[in-house]
Amino acid sequence: MQVSIIITCYDRERWVARAIRSAVAQKFPKDEFEVIVVDDGSTDHSREIIDNFSDDIVRIYHDENRGLPAARNSGIKRSKGRYVMHLDSDDYISEDTIRLLSLFLNENHDWGAVGCDYKEVNESETLMIRRYANLEPIACGLMFRTDALIAIGLYNEEMRVCEDEELRERFEEKYIVGHCRLPLYRYMRHEENITNDKESVEKYRAKLRKSAK
Repeated sequence: MQVSIIITCYDRERWVARAIRSAVAQKFPKDEFEVIVVDDGSTDHSREIIDNFSDDIVRIYHDENRGLPAARNSGIKRSKGRYVMHLDSDDYISEDTIRLLSLFLNENHDWGAVGCDYKEVNESETLMIRRYANLEPIACGLMFRTDALIAIGLYNEEMRVCEDEELRERFEEKYIVGHCRLPLYRYMRHEENITNDKESVEKYRAKLRKSAK
C-alpha cells in the first residue's frame, strides 16, 4: 500500500461528502491507496453521510470525541500506507494530488515529507487567493513518510490549538520537508475556521512567549 489519506471529521455535515469524494477520485491505482475516515464523535448528520461511502477503498471508524490530534493519531495507527496525508473534512484535493506528492517522495529519499501549494476558496468554491506552501505553510497539503511521523511521536494529544504547528516544529527538527510548487490542495475559508484560526494563533503565540521566558 503506497498512500493512506486520512480524513477526520467533527460536525462537518455540509462538507465532508465533498472531501471524501475528492479523495476517492484520485488518479492512482485503486489497490495502492486507501481513504480512512475517522468520525470524532460528530453530533450532526456527519455519521450518516460518512457511512454512505464505505467500500473497498474507504475505511470508516466512529470514535468517541477526543479532539483533532487524537483523531488524526487514530487514523495514522490504522493506516497501511507507506505515506500518509491528512485531508480536513471541509477541504478537498485535486485528482492528481497523491500521484504527484508520492512521486516527489519516491524520488527524494532524504525528504521526510512534501508539501504542496494550495488555493483558498470560499464556501461557493470560488478562488480567493493562491498560497505558497514554502512561504505560508499549513499542515494539510502535506504528505509524510509514515515511519517518520511515527518516529517523532505523532500528534500531541494534549494540544487543543495549533497542533499542526507544534507537530511541524518537531518534525522539521529531524526531517526535511520538500516543496511541490503545484496548488493541489483546496483550503476552504468559512466563518468558523477564520474565527478558530485567529484564536488558535493568538493562544499558541502566548504559549511560545511564556515558554521563552
